[in-house]
Amino acid sequence: MPDHQGRSDNARRRNLAAVLQLVHRGSGPSRAELTAVTGLNRSTIGDLVAELTELGLVRESDALSSNRVGRPSPLVHPDPRPVIIALNPEVDSVTAAVVGLGARVEHRVRREVDHPLDPEEMTAVIAELVREMREASPDRHVHAVGLAVPGLVRSSDGTVRWAPHLEWREVPITTMVANATGLPTYADNDASLGAVAERLFGAGRGVDELVYLNGGASGIGGGVVVRGIALSGVRGYAGEFGQNRPGLGDPGDRTTQYGTLEDEVSRARLLEVVGLESADEPQLRDALLASSDPAVHSELARQQRILSVALGNAINVFNPELVVLGGFLDALLAWDAALLCRGIREMTVAAAWEDVTILPAALGENRLLIGAAELAFTAMLRDPAAAR
Repeated sequence: MPDHQGRSDNARRRNLAAVLQLVHRGSGPSRAELTAVTGLNRSTIGDLVAELTELGLVRESDALSSNRVGRPSPLVHPDPRPVIIALNPEVDSVTAAVVGLGARVEHRVRREVDHPLDPEEMTAVIAELVREMREASPDRHVHAVGLAVPGLVRSSDGTVRWAPHLEWREVPITTMVANATGLPTYADNDASLGAVAERLFGAGRGVDELVYLNGGASGIGGGVVVRGIALSGVRGYAGEFGQNRPGLGDPGDRTTQYGTLEDEVSRARLLEVVGLESADEPQLRDALLASSDPAVHSELARQQRILSVALGNAINVFNPELVVLGGFLDALLAWDAALLCRGIREMTVAAAWEDVTILPAALGENRLLIGAAELAFTAMLRDPAAAR
Protein backbone atom coordinates (compact mmCIF):
# COMPACT_ATOMS: atom_id res chain seq x y z
CA MET A 1 0.00 0.00 0.00
CA PRO A 2 1.20 3.56 -0.66
CA ASP A 3 2.75 5.19 2.38
CA HIS A 4 0.58 8.33 2.39
CA GLN A 5 1.48 9.15 6.00
CA GLY A 6 5.21 8.97 5.24
CA ARG A 7 4.90 11.17 2.18
CA SER A 8 2.78 13.68 4.10
CA ASP A 9 5.37 13.83 6.90
CA ASN A 10 8.19 14.33 4.39
CA ALA A 11 6.27 17.17 2.74
CA ARG A 12 5.65 18.79 6.11
CA ARG A 13 9.35 18.61 7.02
CA ARG A 14 10.32 20.12 3.66
CA ASN A 15 7.84 22.94 4.17
CA LEU A 16 9.12 23.56 7.71
CA ALA A 17 12.65 23.86 6.29
CA ALA A 18 11.51 26.21 3.53
CA VAL A 19 9.77 28.55 5.98
CA LEU A 20 12.65 28.53 8.48
CA GLN A 21 15.17 29.31 5.75
CA LEU A 22 13.07 32.23 4.53
CA VAL A 23 12.83 33.62 8.06
CA HIS A 24 16.52 33.01 8.73
CA ARG A 25 17.67 34.70 5.52
CA GLY A 26 14.98 37.35 5.35
CA SER A 27 14.25 40.48 7.35
CA GLY A 28 11.24 39.59 9.44
CA PRO A 29 8.86 38.45 6.71
CA SER A 30 5.15 38.48 7.44
CA ARG A 31 2.95 35.42 7.26
CA ALA A 32 1.41 36.91 4.12
CA GLU A 33 4.85 37.21 2.50
CA LEU A 34 5.67 33.62 3.43
CA THR A 35 2.40 32.54 1.85
CA ALA A 36 3.21 34.41 -1.36
CA VAL A 37 6.78 33.14 -1.65
CA THR A 38 6.11 29.47 -0.83
CA GLY A 39 2.79 29.13 -2.65
CA LEU A 40 1.31 27.44 0.40
CA ASN A 41 -2.09 28.52 1.72
CA ARG A 42 -2.51 30.76 4.76
CA SER A 43 -3.66 28.03 7.13
CA THR A 44 -0.67 25.82 6.22
CA ILE A 45 1.73 28.71 6.81
CA GLY A 46 0.01 29.36 10.14
CA ASP A 47 0.47 25.73 11.18
CA LEU A 48 4.12 25.69 10.09
CA VAL A 49 4.92 28.93 11.93
CA ALA A 50 3.18 27.57 15.04
CA GLU A 51 5.29 24.40 14.89
CA LEU A 52 8.51 26.35 14.40
CA THR A 53 7.52 28.52 17.36
CA GLU A 54 6.96 25.42 19.48
CA LEU A 55 10.39 24.17 18.41
CA GLY A 56 11.90 27.42 19.71
CA LEU A 57 13.15 28.51 16.28
CA VAL A 58 10.93 31.49 15.42
CA ARG A 59 8.83 34.13 17.15
CA GLU A 60 6.00 36.31 15.92
CA SER A 61 5.36 40.00 16.46
CA ASP A 62 2.65 42.40 15.46
CA ALA A 63 3.00 43.97 12.04
CA LEU A 64 3.78 47.64 11.70
CA SER A 65 0.76 49.78 11.02
CA SER A 66 -0.07 50.30 7.35
CA ASN A 67 -2.76 51.82 5.17
CA ARG A 68 -3.92 48.42 3.95
CA VAL A 69 -7.47 47.34 4.61
CA GLY A 70 -7.92 44.39 6.96
CA ARG A 71 -6.01 42.82 9.78
CA PRO A 72 -2.20 43.16 9.36
CA SER A 73 -0.26 39.93 8.97
CA PRO A 74 2.07 39.05 11.90
CA LEU A 75 5.82 39.28 11.31
CA VAL A 76 7.96 36.19 11.80
CA HIS A 77 11.46 36.53 13.27
CA PRO A 78 14.20 34.08 14.26
CA ASP A 79 14.04 33.10 17.92
CA PRO A 80 17.22 34.48 19.56
CA ARG A 81 17.81 31.38 21.71
CA PRO A 82 19.29 28.84 19.25
CA VAL A 83 22.92 29.82 18.56
CA ILE A 84 26.22 28.61 17.21
CA ILE A 85 29.58 29.44 18.76
CA ALA A 86 31.66 30.42 15.73
CA LEU A 87 35.43 30.78 15.77
CA ASN A 88 38.18 31.87 13.39
CA PRO A 89 41.57 30.49 14.51
CA GLU A 90 44.42 32.51 13.00
CA VAL A 91 48.17 32.77 13.33
CA ASP A 92 47.98 35.85 15.57
CA SER A 93 44.58 35.54 17.23
CA VAL A 94 41.44 33.51 17.80
CA THR A 95 38.17 35.35 17.22
CA ALA A 96 34.91 33.94 18.55
CA ALA A 97 31.28 34.97 18.71
CA VAL A 98 27.84 33.73 19.58
CA VAL A 99 25.86 33.77 16.32
CA GLY A 100 22.12 33.28 16.13
CA LEU A 101 19.68 32.65 13.32
CA GLY A 102 19.34 35.60 10.99
CA ALA A 103 23.13 36.16 11.12
CA ARG A 104 22.79 37.96 14.46
CA VAL A 105 26.24 38.29 16.04
CA GLU A 106 26.55 38.84 19.77
CA HIS A 107 29.26 38.60 22.42
CA ARG A 108 32.22 38.78 20.03
CA VAL A 109 35.80 38.54 21.36
CA ARG A 110 39.29 38.49 19.85
CA ARG A 111 42.06 36.78 21.78
CA GLU A 112 45.56 37.52 20.56
CA VAL A 113 48.28 34.83 20.63
CA ASP A 114 52.03 35.37 20.44
CA HIS A 115 52.79 32.44 18.13
CA PRO A 116 50.94 30.13 15.72
CA LEU A 117 49.29 27.56 17.98
CA ASP A 118 49.69 23.87 17.30
CA PRO A 119 46.45 21.83 17.06
CA GLU A 120 46.47 20.84 20.73
CA GLU A 121 47.10 24.41 21.90
CA MET A 122 44.42 25.75 19.55
CA THR A 123 41.90 23.18 20.74
CA ALA A 124 42.53 24.20 24.34
CA VAL A 125 42.01 27.90 23.54
CA ILE A 126 38.85 27.14 21.55
CA ALA A 127 37.45 24.99 24.38
CA GLU A 128 38.13 27.79 26.87
CA LEU A 129 36.41 30.37 24.66
CA VAL A 130 33.42 28.08 24.13
CA ARG A 131 33.10 27.60 27.89
CA GLU A 132 33.30 31.36 28.51
CA MET A 133 30.70 32.10 25.86
CA ARG A 134 28.29 29.52 27.19
CA GLU A 135 28.64 30.98 30.68
CA ALA A 136 28.10 34.50 29.36
CA SER A 137 24.96 33.47 27.47
CA PRO A 138 23.00 31.22 29.86
CA ASP A 139 19.69 31.89 28.09
CA ARG A 140 21.04 30.67 24.73
CA HIS A 141 20.85 27.11 23.44
CA VAL A 142 24.20 26.29 21.83
CA HIS A 143 23.60 23.79 19.04
CA ALA A 144 27.14 23.40 17.69
CA VAL A 145 30.56 24.92 17.05
CA GLY A 146 31.57 26.28 13.66
CA LEU A 147 35.21 26.85 12.65
CA ALA A 148 36.46 29.10 9.84
CA VAL A 149 39.98 27.74 9.27
CA PRO A 150 42.64 29.42 7.09
CA GLY A 151 43.66 26.34 5.14
CA LEU A 152 42.53 23.43 2.99
CA VAL A 153 39.67 21.71 4.83
CA ARG A 154 38.20 18.43 3.59
CA SER A 155 34.47 19.03 3.30
CA SER A 156 33.47 15.47 4.14
CA ASP A 157 34.83 15.45 7.71
CA GLY A 158 36.37 18.86 8.49
CA THR A 159 39.96 17.57 8.52
CA VAL A 160 42.50 20.33 7.90
CA ARG A 161 44.67 18.89 5.16
CA TRP A 162 47.08 21.82 5.02
CA ALA A 163 47.18 25.18 6.78
CA PRO A 164 50.67 26.44 5.93
CA HIS A 165 50.70 29.54 8.11
CA LEU A 166 49.41 27.61 11.13
CA GLU A 167 51.86 24.82 10.20
CA TRP A 168 49.11 22.18 10.35
CA ARG A 169 48.87 19.05 8.22
CA GLU A 170 46.19 16.35 8.40
CA VAL A 171 44.62 17.72 11.59
CA PRO A 172 41.21 16.27 12.60
CA ILE A 173 40.25 19.58 14.17
CA THR A 174 36.50 18.95 14.23
CA THR A 175 36.98 15.72 16.18
CA MET A 176 39.43 17.38 18.56
CA VAL A 177 37.13 20.33 19.29
CA ALA A 178 34.03 18.14 19.58
CA ASN A 179 35.80 15.97 22.15
CA ALA A 180 37.00 19.02 24.08
CA THR A 181 33.65 20.85 24.12
CA GLY A 182 31.07 18.07 23.93
CA LEU A 183 29.40 19.88 21.03
CA PRO A 184 28.99 18.89 17.37
CA THR A 185 31.70 20.71 15.45
CA TYR A 186 31.94 21.71 11.79
CA ALA A 187 34.79 23.31 9.87
CA ASP A 188 35.54 24.70 6.44
CA ASN A 189 37.94 27.09 4.77
CA ASP A 190 37.55 30.61 6.14
CA ALA A 191 37.33 32.37 2.77
CA SER A 192 34.81 29.87 1.41
CA LEU A 193 32.64 30.56 4.44
CA GLY A 194 33.11 34.30 3.97
CA ALA A 195 31.84 33.97 0.41
CA VAL A 196 28.73 32.14 1.63
CA ALA A 197 28.07 34.76 4.31
CA GLU A 198 28.42 37.70 1.92
CA ARG A 199 26.22 35.94 -0.65
CA LEU A 200 23.41 35.27 1.84
CA PHE A 201 23.56 38.28 4.16
CA GLY A 202 26.06 40.83 2.86
CA ALA A 203 27.18 42.65 -0.26
CA GLY A 204 26.26 39.71 -2.49
CA ARG A 205 22.70 39.16 -1.27
CA GLY A 206 20.59 38.26 -4.29
CA VAL A 207 23.63 38.00 -6.61
CA ASP A 208 24.03 34.64 -8.36
CA GLU A 209 27.43 35.25 -10.03
CA LEU A 210 30.02 36.33 -7.48
CA VAL A 211 33.75 36.16 -6.75
CA TYR A 212 34.90 36.77 -3.19
CA LEU A 213 38.50 37.28 -2.03
CA ASN A 214 39.46 37.35 1.64
CA GLY A 215 42.68 38.80 3.01
CA GLY A 216 43.76 37.73 6.49
CA ALA A 217 46.78 37.06 8.66
CA SER A 218 47.24 33.68 6.96
CA GLY A 219 47.11 35.03 3.43
CA ILE A 220 44.47 35.22 0.72
CA GLY A 221 41.68 32.79 -0.07
CA GLY A 222 38.44 33.05 -1.92
CA GLY A 223 35.14 31.65 -2.96
CA VAL A 224 33.09 31.61 -6.15
CA VAL A 225 29.33 31.50 -6.56
CA VAL A 226 28.00 30.42 -9.98
CA ARG A 227 24.26 30.43 -10.70
CA GLY A 228 23.65 30.84 -7.00
CA ILE A 229 25.69 27.79 -6.02
CA ALA A 230 29.00 27.99 -4.15
CA LEU A 231 31.75 26.10 -5.99
CA SER A 232 33.57 23.76 -3.64
CA GLY A 233 35.47 21.30 -5.83
CA VAL A 234 35.54 17.53 -5.44
CA ARG A 235 36.98 17.65 -1.89
CA GLY A 236 36.15 21.22 -0.88
CA TYR A 237 39.44 22.90 -1.77
CA ALA A 238 38.23 25.31 -4.47
CA GLY A 239 39.01 29.00 -4.16
CA GLU A 240 42.73 28.97 -3.32
CA PHE A 241 43.40 32.23 -5.15
CA GLY A 242 46.29 33.01 -2.82
CA GLN A 243 48.40 30.18 -4.22
CA ASN A 244 48.15 31.47 -7.81
CA ARG A 245 51.09 33.32 -9.35
CA PRO A 246 49.83 36.41 -11.17
CA GLY A 247 51.93 37.68 -14.04
CA LEU A 248 53.36 41.10 -13.25
CA GLY A 249 53.65 43.89 -15.78
CA ASP A 250 56.51 45.43 -13.84
CA PRO A 251 59.11 42.88 -12.64
CA GLY A 252 60.07 45.41 -9.97
CA ASP A 253 56.75 44.74 -8.23
CA ARG A 254 57.91 41.24 -7.29
CA THR A 255 59.37 41.10 -3.80
CA THR A 256 59.34 37.34 -3.08
CA GLN A 257 61.00 34.33 -4.63
CA TYR A 258 57.86 32.44 -5.62
CA GLY A 259 55.55 35.38 -6.24
CA THR A 260 52.25 33.84 -5.18
CA LEU A 261 49.39 36.29 -4.73
CA GLU A 262 49.39 35.96 -0.95
CA ASP A 263 53.17 36.40 -0.77
CA GLU A 264 53.02 39.65 -2.71
CA VAL A 265 49.69 41.06 -1.47
CA SER A 266 50.35 40.72 2.21
CA ARG A 267 48.84 41.93 5.47
CA ALA A 268 52.21 41.49 7.18
CA ARG A 269 53.83 43.90 4.72
CA LEU A 270 51.11 46.46 5.33
CA LEU A 271 51.51 46.18 9.10
CA GLU A 272 55.25 46.62 8.75
CA VAL A 273 55.10 49.66 6.48
CA VAL A 274 52.58 51.42 8.70
CA GLY A 275 54.58 50.59 11.85
CA LEU A 276 52.19 48.25 13.66
CA GLU A 277 53.07 44.94 15.29
CA SER A 278 49.47 43.77 15.36
CA ALA A 279 46.02 45.15 14.59
CA ASP A 280 42.51 44.04 13.92
CA GLU A 281 40.97 44.84 10.54
CA PRO A 282 39.50 48.28 11.38
CA GLN A 283 42.71 49.39 13.10
CA LEU A 284 44.87 48.43 10.12
CA ARG A 285 42.45 50.00 7.64
CA ASP A 286 42.29 53.25 9.58
CA ALA A 287 46.08 53.43 9.92
CA LEU A 288 46.64 52.86 6.20
CA LEU A 289 44.04 55.37 5.07
CA ALA A 290 45.21 58.02 7.54
CA SER A 291 48.89 57.74 6.59
CA SER A 292 50.61 60.40 4.49
CA ASP A 293 53.88 58.45 4.38
CA PRO A 294 55.08 57.99 0.77
CA ALA A 295 56.37 54.52 1.67
CA VAL A 296 52.87 53.47 2.74
CA HIS A 297 51.37 54.85 -0.47
CA SER A 298 54.02 53.11 -2.56
CA GLU A 299 53.29 49.73 -0.93
CA LEU A 300 49.52 50.19 -1.29
CA ALA A 301 49.97 51.01 -4.97
CA ARG A 302 52.25 48.00 -5.53
CA GLN A 303 49.80 45.62 -3.86
CA GLN A 304 46.92 47.16 -5.81
CA ARG A 305 48.70 46.51 -9.11
CA ILE A 306 49.25 42.85 -8.27
CA LEU A 307 45.73 42.40 -6.92
CA SER A 308 44.33 43.89 -10.13
CA VAL A 309 46.06 41.17 -12.17
CA ALA A 310 44.61 38.42 -9.97
CA LEU A 311 41.12 39.91 -10.08
CA GLY A 312 41.33 40.38 -13.85
CA ASN A 313 42.17 36.69 -14.21
CA ALA A 314 39.23 35.73 -11.99
CA ILE A 315 36.82 37.93 -13.92
CA ASN A 316 38.01 36.48 -17.23
CA VAL A 317 37.45 32.94 -15.96
CA PHE A 318 34.15 33.32 -14.07
CA ASN A 319 32.46 36.37 -15.63
CA PRO A 320 30.90 37.47 -12.32
CA GLU A 321 28.41 40.24 -11.72
CA LEU A 322 30.08 41.17 -8.44
CA VAL A 323 33.53 40.95 -6.85
CA VAL A 324 33.62 41.31 -3.06
CA LEU A 325 36.83 42.08 -1.16
CA GLY A 326 37.10 41.22 2.53
CA GLY A 327 39.71 41.64 5.25
CA PHE A 328 42.71 43.83 4.51
CA LEU A 329 41.80 43.76 0.79
CA ASP A 330 39.02 46.16 1.72
CA ALA A 331 41.71 48.72 2.60
CA LEU A 332 43.34 48.33 -0.82
CA LEU A 333 39.97 49.12 -2.40
CA ALA A 334 39.21 52.01 -0.05
CA TRP A 335 42.62 53.64 -0.58
CA ASP A 336 41.88 54.35 -4.26
CA ALA A 337 38.92 52.47 -5.70
CA ALA A 338 39.14 54.18 -9.07
CA LEU A 339 42.80 53.26 -9.48
CA LEU A 340 42.18 49.62 -8.55
CA CYS A 341 39.21 49.34 -10.91
CA ARG A 342 41.24 50.89 -13.74
CA GLY A 343 43.98 48.34 -13.15
CA ILE A 344 41.48 45.48 -13.16
CA ARG A 345 39.85 46.74 -16.35
CA GLU A 346 43.23 46.80 -18.10
CA MET A 347 43.72 43.11 -17.20
CA THR A 348 40.25 41.97 -18.20
CA VAL A 349 38.61 41.06 -21.50
CA ALA A 350 36.45 44.07 -22.33
CA ALA A 351 33.20 42.11 -22.62
CA ALA A 352 33.81 40.31 -19.32
CA TRP A 353 34.42 43.60 -17.51
CA GLU A 354 31.04 45.01 -18.57
CA ASP A 355 28.66 45.44 -15.62
CA VAL A 356 31.15 44.09 -13.04
CA THR A 357 30.92 45.80 -9.65
CA ILE A 358 33.71 45.75 -7.04
CA LEU A 359 32.52 46.13 -3.43
CA PRO A 360 33.95 45.73 0.07
CA ALA A 361 32.53 42.99 2.28
CA ALA A 362 29.40 44.37 3.93
CA LEU A 363 29.62 42.13 7.00
CA GLY A 364 33.01 43.48 8.09
CA GLU A 365 34.83 41.50 10.74
CA ASN A 366 31.80 39.26 11.27
CA ARG A 367 31.77 37.71 7.79
CA LEU A 368 33.85 34.61 8.63
CA LEU A 369 31.99 34.01 11.89
CA ILE A 370 28.61 34.30 10.16
CA GLY A 371 29.83 31.86 7.50
CA ALA A 372 31.02 29.39 10.13
CA ALA A 373 27.66 29.64 11.90
CA GLU A 374 25.81 29.08 8.62
CA LEU A 375 27.78 25.86 8.14
CA ALA A 376 26.95 24.69 11.66
CA PHE A 377 23.26 25.62 11.25
CA THR A 378 22.97 23.53 8.07
CA ALA A 379 21.44 20.45 9.68
CA MET A 380 18.81 22.49 11.55
CA LEU A 381 17.90 24.51 8.45
CA ARG A 382 17.48 21.35 6.39
CA ASP A 383 15.31 19.57 8.98
CA PRO A 384 13.98 21.82 11.74
CA ALA A 385 11.88 18.99 13.15
CA ALA A 386 15.09 17.22 14.16
CA ALA A 387 15.86 20.12 16.51
CA ARG A 388 13.37 18.74 19.05
